[in-house]
Formats: sequence, structure tokens, C-alpha cells
Amino acid sequence: MRPGAPEDSWREDCAPRRVLELFATKWTSMILHTLHARHEGCARTGVLHRSLPGISKKMLTQTLREMEGSGLLTRHVAGTVPPAVEYRLTTLGRRFVEPVELLYAWGRANADALDSLGERPTSRR
Repeated sequence: MRPGAPEDSWREDCAPRRVLELFATKWTSMILHTLHARHEGCARTGVLHRSLPGISKKMLTQTLREMEGSGLLTRHVAGTVPPAVEYRLTTLGRRFVEPVELLYAWGRANADALDSLGERPTSRR
């Protein structure tokens, strides 16, 4: 591939691929949405777990750790017994909420189109 060639815009570290990689885990966008729309940007682990039907505690913990590592949220541990762990959206996380909300709004407005899709082997409808 030559630098500046059309293929260059789809290299492995290009912005579109990095965005898709960030959302490769299906729960990332749902956690962002839930923190933003239902909990004003911060929530404790148990509250998040109850707010996301279908997610296991293990998957929630794993996804929260990945999101913390990416800089989308921060983890705060209160010095109580037992310790209370709260997750908060970072400035970066709040920036990522905007396109997630647009996508979710599109999905709600186009539910009929989504219903027309053929079932995918990994789909749980």
C-alpha cells in the first residue's frame, strides 16, 4: 500500500476501525448509555447490574475494567465496609455517549427495519 492511497484510510489503526474496536464488546455502548441516560453519569456496580438485564456479573466486571482502561470511565472505591464501588463517565466517556445516543435513537425510530432483518446465528431475539 502506498502512503496517501485510498487503502491507507482503512489501515489497521485508522479512526473508523478504532471506533469499531471500542464497541466490539456489545455491552460497552449499553453501559455508556445506561450511565448517561439512567444514572446521570455515575452508578455503583450493583445498580448497573440491575439496570442491564442479561449481563452476567463477570461480563459486567470485565467490560467495566476494559472501559476504565480505555479512559471512558473511572472507578471510585469508598472507604466503607463493605467497600462501595462507583463508576463515573470521564470527559472522554461523555464524548462517546453522543454517537451512542444517536445510534440508539435511530434504532428506536427504525424498529421496523430492524425487525425485518434476517436472524443472525448469534442473535438472541
